[in-house]
Amino acid sequence: MPEHDGPVAGRAQRPLPPPERLQELLFDAARIGRADMIPALVSAGVDLEMHDPKGYTALILASYHGSLETTQALLDAGAQIDAPDRGRENTALMGVAFKGFGTVARLLLAAGADPNRRNHAGQTALMMAAMFSHSAIVEDLIAAGADISATDAGGNSARSLARAQNNAAMTMLLDLAAPPAKVLDG
Repeated sequence: MPEHDGPVAGRAQRPLPPPERLQELLFDAARIGRADMIPALVSAGVDLEMHDPKGYTALILASYHGSLETTQALLDAGAQIDAPDRGRENTALMGVAFKGFGTVARLLLAAGADPNRRNHAGQTALMMAAMFSHSAIVEDLIAAGADISATDAGGNSARSLARAQNNAAMTMLLDLAAPPAKVLDG
């Protein structure tokens, strides 16, 4: 049999879709968890840091929808781990802390996501995880160096948000993780 270096003999190679359509395909692949599409789209020249019409990057979409494999594929392709969305400046880590996707949070942290990154309101992933009672993510964030004492623009800390939710278990978890109070000599 003869070997072919290009398209099958007798068939014309189809042109790629326009760049705008390739970007749409990237966002769709991220949203529905099609990790298998990421390498081909990257080879076709998509911009991993472009924002969709709602202001989200492909990494934020993949992680927010809980797709571990697609999140990994985007990281492998070079997506910026702490790139914020255009609206509230939330990162992929903040999104998974809000949604409760612990395996994706651990992947992002292992890949270098900043556990102390703040959005436009000064909120951190720890605050989001605490507010929505995602204790495993809270523990992972603390282990990764999240600042338990950080406060947002309204003066709220992860602990005060948990307390405001009447979440005694989360408040206790944060109390136990907090460094001991310094005693000042008078």
